[in-house]
Amino acid sequence: MALAQRKEKYNYDKLQKRLRRNVGKAIADFNMIDEGDRVMVCLSGGADSYTMLDILQSLQRSAPVEFELIAVNLDQKQPGFPEHVLPNYLDELGIEYHILEEDTYSVVKRVIPENKTYCGLCSRLRRGIIYRFAKEQGYTKVALGHHRDDIIETLFLNMFFGGKLKSMPAKLLSDDGDNVVIRPLAYCAETDIKAYAEEKVFPIIPCTLCGSQDNMQRQKIKQMLTEWNKQNPGRTESIFSSIQNIVPSHLLDTDAFDFTNFGKKEGEQSLSSKDWLVAAQE
Repeated sequence: MALAQRKEKYNYDKLQKRLRRNVGKAIADFNMIDEGDRVMVCLSGGADSYTMLDILQSLQRSAPVEFELIAVNLDQKQPGFPEHVLPNYLDELGIEYHILEEDTYSVVKRVIPENKTYCGLCSRLRRGIIYRFAKEQGYTKVALGHHRDDIIETLFLNMFFGGKLKSMPAKLLSDDGDNVVIRPLAYCAETDIKAYAEEKVFPIIPCTLCGSQDNMQRQKIKQMLTEWNKQNPGRTESIFSSIQNIVPSHLLDTDAFDFTNFGKKEGEQSLSSKDWLVAAQE
């Protein structure tokens, strides 16, 4: 093997091991997969979901528990969507899969004005269909392909446009209370996922519905974070670390920390919040 080929293989092996390690750590940290789980892997045709499925299959062979993987794709009937790509790929893998067909594309195009972003409605419709199917089929976990950068971007989107210190959890109970959603790529960097997808030559299917919209706030946040990281390498890692090290007493959320009784002696009374508000208005 030529030197260049050996170096390329070495870099690929390092990349795969890093992704495996990060996915394995996320699964362990958040107890994502249990014995006997039937994991519905949501496959969109993008680099993220292909990588998630590939790494989960790799881990499945050496995991300390036995679990099933079932790939599920939602065909939203976007014009020009190559319907054959995913079935061909999944047939080659020999994995159980389902292709759901729901024309959410027409709904989104009809409801959302041309100059507005489609993501909000599109994701709600998609989520409802996926959750309903998971419940019907008895899947115990729903795996989504969001990665570390998605989580950081969502943090800033919520701060800048929602007024909340909130991001994407690695594991959560869905709003309907019937599905446990997991994000195995929570610790994985987008750059690693893209590099891995290129090495594996996954048959990527671009999203033509929202991918062409330049006015999405998420794209602006992504550009901001990219510039920050260029100016100060490692900033992305630092931001991600911060949401793993929360200090409620040093924030201002009175529901997250008991400021009222903090520092008081036993039996000591204080004015209520209402009393202070009345006094401040006099």
